[in-house]
Amino acid sequence: MSAVPALHFVNADVLGGGKELFVRDGVIAGSADHANGATVIDCGGKLLAPAIVDLGVAAIDHAAFRAGGIVRVGLMPDQSPVLDEPGIVQRSALIGRPDLWIHPIAAATRGLAGLDLAEMAICTSAGARAVGTGRRWIADSGVMRRVLAYARDLDLAVIVHAEDGGLVADAVATEGETATRLGLPAAPSLAEPLAIARDMMLAEETGARLHIRQVTTAAGFDLIRAAKRRGVRVTCGITPAHLLLSDIAMSDFRTFAHLSPPLRSEDDRKAALAALADGTIDVLCSGHDPRGPEEKRLPYADAAAGMAGAATLLALGLGLVRDGVVTRVRLFELASSNPAQILGVETGRCAAGLPADLILVDPDAPWRIDSDELTGQAGNTPFDGLPVQGRVLRVFKGGRELCSRSAL
Repeated sequence: MSAVPALHFVNADVLGGGKELFVRDGVIAGSADHANGATVIDCGGKLLAPAIVDLGVAAIDHAAFRAGGIVRVGLMPDQSPVLDEPGIVQRSALIGRPDLWIHPIAAATRGLAGLDLAEMAICTSAGARAVGTGRRWIADSGVMRRVLAYARDLDLAVIVHAEDGGLVADAVATEGETATRLGLPAAPSLAEPLAIARDMMLAEETGARLHIRQVTTAAGFDLIRAAKRRGVRVTCGITPAHLLLSDIAMSDFRTFAHLSPPLRSEDDRKAALAALADGTIDVLCSGHDPRGPEEKRLPYADAAAGMAGAATLLALGLGLVRDGVVTRVRLFELASSNPAQILGVETGRCAAGLPADLILVDPDAPWRIDSDELTGQAGNTPFDGLPVQGRVLRVFKGGRELCSRSAL
């Protein structure tokens, strides 16, 4: 007898169409034949959608993930210790159970130093679903070429941070009027397309799968559009922060807006929205990197980069739907099915035979983002005070309910 109850969702607005959905043995079932004896859940007309697969989180934050409807995460390799050994990878894959699937992104090079290749094959056997460069860029083109060739042979995506380290150095902002006025160390936005161009040329030459975790500049999007037309196996992601905020958000030295890559110009922000609308961007991720006051309550240049994004990802994404940038179906492709595909995990859609990782959402529920009350380890959000709409009401992982709104 299965420990996972059979479920029959009724009166639902199922993403992709339909009013009901069946779950048996933790898997989405295809017909009403599975309704006998199932627990009936009246969805009250609310949206029933696949749970979010958040690609590239920096920390495991169960409370924030539940609040955001996230049941699977791609964990960045720059943990402590770095995910460059099979034992460490295996432990990281297990620590989230039973409430969270963690899909480790193993380090592409030992210690993420960009010099010697890590044991990708053994790390893959230990549970890694991709390899990556973490928050860094591999400066040595020979090493990067070997990383891509090795990953190609293993059919692993290589997930990279695209900023030329030689140009960025200790910069904390993008060169421009805002950085100049604030006196912040800044780097040209050219650092991004330079890095993308090199990595993409190597990916094209080796035939490897390349995912650029965050692309934020108009020049970067142009390169990716052109590469996709040539058939290069490249995908890219972005966070809501780079879609909705420009470097003007740094104007009061508010360190919650200190991100990596940094916030860009208004022209780049508009280019990001256009790239989202035309399908150039493949993944919407939270960039979740909770940082407490000891790391953020510092002068801007000394504060750590990063934002708490998991709890707000869905609400900000639904805002893009209301603004007509993407459709609701497209939003969940960006947040669920596409990241799952990059990780090689069969999930992210409301389709028969897939794990019943589901969320019930009230897309119209209003609330205000409050950094002091944000669910999770820390409230370092650059969207503090922003009114939004969209609340997760219930979260299911493999057909097992993790929480309801009252418990979040």
